[in-house]
Amino acid sequence: MLDKRKFYINGKWVAPATPRDCDVINPSTEEVCAVISLGSEADTNAAVAAAKAAFETWSVTPPAERRRVVEGILKQYEARVEEMAEAISLEMGAPMDMSRSSQAPCLPWHLSNFLTAFDQMEWVRPLGPHAPNDRIAMEPIGVVGLITPWNWPMNQVTLKVIPALLAGCTCVLKPSEESPLSSMLFAEFCDDAGVPAGVFNLVNGDGVGVGTQLSSHPDVEMISFTGSTRAGRAISKAAADTLKRVTLELGGKGANLIFADADEKAVKRGVQHMMNNSGQSCNAPSRMLVERSIYDKAVEIAAEVANATKVGPASEPGNHIGPVVNRRQWDQIQGYIQKGIDEGARLVAGGPGLPDGMNKGFYVRPTVFADVKPGMTIEREEIFGPVLSMIPFDTEEEAVQIANDTPYGLTNYVQSSDGPRRNRLARKLRSGMVEMNGKSRGAGAPFGGVKASGRAREGGHWGLEEFLEAKAISGWDAE
Repeated sequence: MLDKRKFYINGKWVAPATPRDCDVINPSTEEVCAVISLGSEADTNAAVAAAKAAFETWSVTPPAERRRVVEGILKQYEARVEEMAEAISLEMGAPMDMSRSSQAPCLPWHLSNFLTAFDQMEWVRPLGPHAPNDRIAMEPIGVVGLITPWNWPMNQVTLKVIPALLAGCTCVLKPSEESPLSSMLFAEFCDDAGVPAGVFNLVNGDGVGVGTQLSSHPDVEMISFTGSTRAGRAISKAAADTLKRVTLELGGKGANLIFADADEKAVKRGVQHMMNNSGQSCNAPSRMLVERSIYDKAVEIAAEVANATKVGPASEPGNHIGPVVNRRQWDQIQGYIQKGIDEGARLVAGGPGLPDGMNKGFYVRPTVFADVKPGMTIEREEIFGPVLSMIPFDTEEEAVQIANDTPYGLTNYVQSSDGPRRNRLARKLRSGMVEMNGKSRGAGAPFGGVKASGRAREGGHWGLEEFLEAKAISGWDAE
């Protein structure tokens, strides 16, 4: 068992002010794999004070120097990539092959994209030809609190820490207590890369404790949070009295619109995307809307793909899905599956209980419901597990109405060979992102949603600008 009780504050690994142990559970085995400490207000205050003191110097560090430091983090990752993949797999249950190919590489992917955007940044830019002596200066907002989730831990840490550092901010990271090991390894990367003391700090804790303390702290100028919509509301309320900037990347209930002219792999692709990471992705296409003329065939294909999806321990090689993160999450998913049955949806694959042959670990059977009606619980609420809801539609207008009739608005998907139709739908769907015909978003595209999915825009120059303030200056000497 790993002993990870210390925090990283002001460039040093320090013991918590008041020890409060918290077990980290390996979801594949239900056994304790590490112990961390949950921070107290004294720990939070110490980290914020260190970040505040470091901001005075870091905020005016030349951009080239900030870039050099961030490049050092990338070099540390490249030297220890296998350790990162192992940490993520152990703490949250991503199968090792997936952790190596998808989870851990989020760090170099986003970091490199941020460096590209950083090199294009105009820190002091003209307002316009109508005002030759006006300038807009982009300046770091200050000390930022970063609160990250367990489902894609290094993805979210990188999307927050790297742009904050490049912008000239100093930060305090509170990773999820469910997946702290990868973030603590990231802190080692920062230390070994020579990030100046106080610029990056890490305090483990839970949302009620350190999360609330950061959100309400008067010396924290901004909170960047990724997690549930419920927690996002709580953070917004806690931050309100100090008038800090709050950026939220929250839940989703993505609709995948499949038309009769879609390519033959559209249904299979949609089911596989849904089951990836055991369904624990906020942008998962959890509602599959299918044109009625191909609906029955689509249900048949979806059931076949789900039934063929293997479930197994994170430690084993192979193309399978692992467990969900913890007992509470497993119980919640089981409740949704039962709710789908009780409300009359047709179960065509999977169902309640552990997969065959398993008696421990938080494994969920890949599950597909057909004939789901708009308004059913499984159609409305984010399940965050490998559970797909299938709904038939007759017209393009009906598909848009069903897709948009949700509190969420993160990612929607369109599958059709009709280009003008795809373009129409991309503009009509109420979401921060639309992906069509299996094409992923390009490097540097912003990640974020609308409505109850939050309003953050992470990645590329949008992600950098979230950590910057625009200052208007008149009377600039243009000579």
